[in-house]
Amino acid sequence: MHLSAKTVKCVKLISFTIYIYIHNKQLILCYFTILHLMRCVRLLTLAQPLDCKDELGGFTRCTSISQEKLLDRIIQHAELIYRVSEESCALFEDMFIPLPMRAVRIQGGNVCMAQPFPIPSSKSELQQISDKWLLHSVLMLVQSWIEPLVYLQTTLNQYDDAPDNLLNKTKWVAEKLLSLEQGVVVLMRKMLEGGILTTSVHEQSVIQPDVQPEMLDSILRDYNVLTCFKKDVHKMETLLKLLKCRQFDKFSCILY
Repeated sequence: MHLSAKTVKCVKLISFTIYIYIHNKQLILCYFTILHLMRCVRLLTLAQPLDCKDELGGFTRCTSISQEKLLDRIIQHAELIYRVSEESCALFEDMFIPLPMRAVRIQGGNVCMAQPFPIPSSKSELQQISDKWLLHSVLMLVQSWIEPLVYLQTTLNQYDDAPDNLLNKTKWVAEKLLSLEQGVVVLMRKMLEGGILTTSVHEQSVIQPDVQPEMLDSILRDYNVLTCFKKDVHKMETLLKLLKCRQFDKFSCILY
């Protein structure tokens, strides 16, 4: 079984904590180590794989998972993507966006273009659509960002001083978005019991790949892509959690 670097690190930290407690009884050092250990446990809990594709390109790896557990993994995946997208925005701001420009942007709001497909947002709209169309809305949102994130990675690679941490985070997000799409597709098939309800929307109006802007325009455009993506990932997360409460915990739906 292949273990990720984070998993190996957490296992070593667990062993180190046990060693400290048994051999040295250094409670203060043990206390601070436990704080890091709690974070590791959280990472291990959220690190459930969502790679549904098998060697033949099918989705057999997720079909054996129950609908509830698969939805939990999808929600955890969306939460991680949102968290890393927040970190990417913060890194980009620190590197390329001056404080006065950030203030102007906050006052004016993010200029995110309307999606070319209807996404329910108000409480009344959400109450009127079925669970299947709720999940379909998530799928359309996910698919709409696949190509823009690939293009964003290409433009960031052209920056002379883009930090590796930012490049790695945006690459990670682009890869995990594909995994999220796979999970949503499998969950949709489970909910439809073999029925067909698919829409491929690999386009997003916040970028124009044919245009070659000046550097400042390019920076602002990339910043807009990052902030708008973060906003849409939050929408995905909200819709998925609403779907979960409808399916398995109707009493909590009062929060949405």
